[in-house]
Amino acid sequence: MKQFIKTQPQWALALVGIILVSLYWLVWAEDRYVSRATVVLESPQIAQPDISFSSILTGASGNNDLLLLREYLLSVDMLKQVQERLDFRRHYSEHGDLFAQLWDPEAPIEELHQYYMQRVTVEMDEYAGVLNIEVQAYTPQFAHDLAELLLEAGEAHMNDMGQRLAEEQVDFLEVQVERLSERLDAARADLLAYQNEQGLVSPTHTVESLNQVVSTLEGELARLQARRSALGSFSSSRSAEVVRVESEIAALREQIDKERDRLAQATGDSLNRISAQYQTLELKAEFAQQTYSSALAALENTRIEAARKLKQVSVLQSPLFPEYPTRPDRLYNAAVFAIVTIFLAFILSMLLLIIRDHRD
Repeated sequence: MKQFIKTQPQWALALVGIILVSLYWLVWAEDRYVSRATVVLESPQIAQPDISFSSILTGASGNNDLLLLREYLLSVDMLKQVQERLDFRRHYSEHGDLFAQLWDPEAPIEELHQYYMQRVTVEMDEYAGVLNIEVQAYTPQFAHDLAELLLEAGEAHMNDMGQRLAEEQVDFLEVQVERLSERLDAARADLLAYQNEQGLVSPTHTVESLNQVVSTLEGELARLQARRSALGSFSSSRSAEVVRVESEIAALREQIDKERDRLAQATGDSLNRISAQYQTLELKAEFAQQTYSSALAALENTRIEAARKLKQVSVLQSPLFPEYPTRPDRLYNAAVFAIVTIFLAFILSMLLLIIRDHRD
């Protein structure tokens, strides 16, 4: 035996290591219970209105939601909740063997989180679109309670994220709707005040009516001028008929000039100036109404989007209450260590043989 140790120390060390590690895995290592759960994220199916305002609420969907949930379940914030509600430190420091337990119950949060990552596994199945959660603990009750807490806290976190963003957008839109409502009221008040000031309900329609009147008067003037020319061919310019026609022509010209002055003039409150100012106020009122209507539609659509952003953690497999321990994989761990150790010892033996051959 001594000769074997002297000649083959690497194999002696490998044999001792395999024996010790096998004793640890097969005899000493304490049993751990595993609780598993499988979940998927679902959103309520709410029909969207025709007006799209989805750009306001941009967020993750599909597998991205599962990734966000996974990162949260493995985060320090999640660990703090577990510690507060289940006393994670106490359970894992009072149970377990020397190599598997939490050595320091007062370990800093960074070290505690590393240990937490060893006992909680969250993996995403991209093909099925589900999240597989696995919790290892030293009692079946703690393993089950920890898995239940992960599901509850994960659903609350996903809903809080969607609601917070939605509420911010809804609050913003409500403020904008209020401002646009005040702007619409002011524009309508300005329009009504201008109508009352000018004594006209619609200056634009008045201008159109005056244009028709002028056109009618010009037609009548042309008819009288033609008649005057006809009378001049056989009547004296002082005849009563000619004088009457000329008086009518003069009156028509005066009336046409007066109506044209009402429609347009360089200074004063002509109807074209009043109509232009009225149209400006009318356009402002129409624009204010359109923007207000759009804001109302956007607000309603945003509220619907807020409801659609709520996530429900649907449980495909509820957290298992383990009846017997399944970790550690004693035989598997011992066999893997033995195979790796033998392989390394063989490599070391080959290196030693090569060195001896070169010396010889």
